[in-house]
Amino acid sequence: MSDQAAPGAPGARGQFGIGEVLAQLRPEFPDISTSKIRFLEAEGLIEPERTRSGYRKFGSADVQRLRRILTLQRDSYLPLRVIKERLADNAADHPAPQADDTLSRRQLLDEAGIDDAALTELEDYGLIRRVGRQYGTEALAIARAVAALRQYGVQARHLRAVKAAADREATLVEQVVAPQLRQRGSGARAAATRTAWQIADLTLRLHATLMESALADAGLASASLRLGSYEPVPPGVEAVSAEIEHRGPEPEALRSASGR
Repeated sequence: MSDQAAPGAPGARGQFGIGEVLAQLRPEFPDISTSKIRFLEAEGLIEPERTRSGYRKFGSADVQRLRRILTLQRDSYLPLRVIKERLADNAADHPAPQADDTLSRRQLLDEAGIDDAALTELEDYGLIRRVGRQYGTEALAIARAVAALRQYGVQARHLRAVKAAADREATLVEQVVAPQLRQRGSGARAAATRTAWQIADLTLRLHATLMESALADAGLASASLRLGSYEPVPPGVEAVSAEIEHRGPEPEALRSASGR
């Protein structure tokens, strides 16, 4: 029997397995796990499509809903009951997103909580791209992450090295799956996509481990603070940001990252 969703099943456009969803969300939420996604489903906050064999399949709208839930948990420390109510209220007050999950410039500014100048800067440094006049949902995730980093004194120009590293890693993945893409057959591209996301997931895990190792080498090791366990806006961070701006010259690490 084919492992496809039953005709007419809710969310019939599910296209991502749970591993692919983890790979999409881990850059912004390093502590996300399969068990956490399953728990959110059990609590009724998400309803992924199920294939006839029982496998979960997520659509773009499911991933965006998960991102919203995780953001509310991380940034606002809201209990799941309150998050569920907010999501229900938002669904009632706002129309569903377009089928292609794009955002206008105004929608992106409002959702990310940034101004037009900040968005222009992100575009100038190549961190965010648009297609015509529309932005993809990844632009929203990037804008939110950069806005959070700015509270620590990290500016868009400092993140060019991060963007360059991500581009190099994506190129590596493309090179690995290129032989699969050259194969003939209706399932070749789907197989290559699965392989690409599996490699991306492993690469992100490796990146997190290397980052923790580098911080340990710098004398910043901690048994209790690991990637994904930090508080996003600790008390006094605004004062730290103001001090960085007041000092004039940037710290050596930031100058190196920015290339200036």
